[in-house]
Amino acid sequence: MVDVAVEMPAPKVAERAGRGLNGWPMAVVAFVLAVAGVLLSVLSGGNGALITAGILVFLAALIVAGGLTAVSPGRARVLQVLGRYAGTIRTDGLRWVNPISTRREVSTRIRNHETAVAKVNDADGNPIEIAAVVVWQVEDTAQAMFEVDDFVEFVAIQTETAVRHIANSYPYDVHTEDGGMSLRDSTDEITETLSAEIGARVQAAGVRVIESRITHLAYAPEIAQAMLRRQQAGAVVAARQRIVEGAVGMVELALDRLSEHEVVDLDEERKATMVSNLLVVLCGDRDAQPVVNAGSLYQ
Repeated sequence: MVDVAVEMPAPKVAERAGRGLNGWPMAVVAFVLAVAGVLLSVLSGGNGALITAGILVFLAALIVAGGLTAVSPGRARVLQVLGRYAGTIRTDGLRWVNPISTRREVSTRIRNHETAVAKVNDADGNPIEIAAVVVWQVEDTAQAMFEVDDFVEFVAIQTETAVRHIANSYPYDVHTEDGGMSLRDSTDEITETLSAEIGARVQAAGVRVIESRITHLAYAPEIAQAMLRRQQAGAVVAARQRIVEGAVGMVELALDRLSEHEVVDLDEERKATMVSNLLVVLCGDRDAQPVVNAGSLYQ
């Protein structure tokens, strides 16, 4: 396993619930104040005090209405009052918050990010092409807004960095039985390591990695043909090994059965000839052409 420990600075701010009220009663209050202010001004009869009171009541309605905030499902509102973080509103619907606060919207929905195909060198120095997709979600809205400039771009850059690091840490393929993990053969282990590394890198931005997968993996075009021949040669050698093992077992079985049933008494020379013929027939690339021997083996 590759060490995925990534040194990231400790977060300076963490998400907390913001103060908010149900927005519908406050909307009614704002409406009543607005109507009252208009009526006072209209029915004042030219009385300056009533006109002033009507204007003040109407301004109060505007202030109350300024605190109304709509929160959509799957989104949150990050509150700031005079530059200071004042909490996060996650409850969807119409909410009422401090009218002088700024409310920045953050999506808390699950997102996908797919990296572009990157050309890197694997652990053996072979150039390969690799791409991955990561499924992520904002977990801490305060860190996402205040710890990094753009958390979406941050996730994209850190994901690409992690993919390149994983590609540099493992070979594309191993050619021995005890060669360890490889990018092509150890898919589950590699994706677990990739998810852990991406999660460690984006944790500072308040992001949680749900899953990651390698979507593209291939040798670079300049060596793809040579590596294909290498894989084909390995497959031929493995197939030949299996064929020889099976042929030897069949020859042993044939000799044991002939001896057990006393079909024919073979001396060592005849056994050697029989073994040679059977191995040629069983291990050959083409169908054997039988030749009938009408004489003796000793002629």
